[in-house]
Amino acid sequence: MNISKLDEERKIAILNSALKEFCIRGYDNASTNVIAKEAGISKALMFHYVNNKQDLFLYVYDYFTQLLEKEYYSKLDFSDKDIFNRLRQSYLLQIDLLKQYPWIINVDKLTNEVSSDEINKALSKRNDNNRSSYEHKIFNKIDNSMFRPKLNIEICKQFILWSNIGFTSQILDNIGNSEIVDYEEIIATLDGYFDELRKVFYQSEEIRNG
Repeated sequence: MNISKLDEERKIAILNSALKEFCIRGYDNASTNVIAKEAGISKALMFHYVNNKQDLFLYVYDYFTQLLEKEYYSKLDFSDKDIFNRLRQSYLLQIDLLKQYPWIINVDKLTNEVSSDEINKALSKRNDNNRSSYEHKIFNKIDNSMFRPKLNIEICKQFILWSNIGFTSQILDNIGNSEIVDYEEIIATLDGYFDELRKVFYQSEEIRNG
């Protein structure tokens, strides 16, 4: 694989195009013609830097999972015990990545089983539980005293998780369906969303500060 020798702009164009195609169609149905066309290069030139479709797929998986580890998971700060502050921080990190890599949040789709036993084995060796473990940490060891009295905190966290999943899906749909994405508007909507959730689950600041 010589893709790392490409200039950064062209390399990112190929990787973004490949990630999108693999996420939408899966490995088996993904078209290298579509990947090359969307990346703005000829298929012949792309395969000068990429050995074959399988190598490109595994390179894309490795590149984006490592990028998520470096620019998302390792930057999450769990010292803030407010669950909504944690979730907001998580969103802001993801939004920063989405600006350059619009399909990066869909990386999990690459782990779906394919017809190639070789790829399935390769993914099995690479697979870890970072995403699920970090999502668990976001909801772990939070400040329960901020919640309204008599609420079942674990059930509340489940409600918050479900609403969070729904909001994430909405953001991704909006990004996927828009030619120009207004990230400032997304953040403003996000803040309004968390303000309303705080009203539902948290005691007022006056009561907390007593």
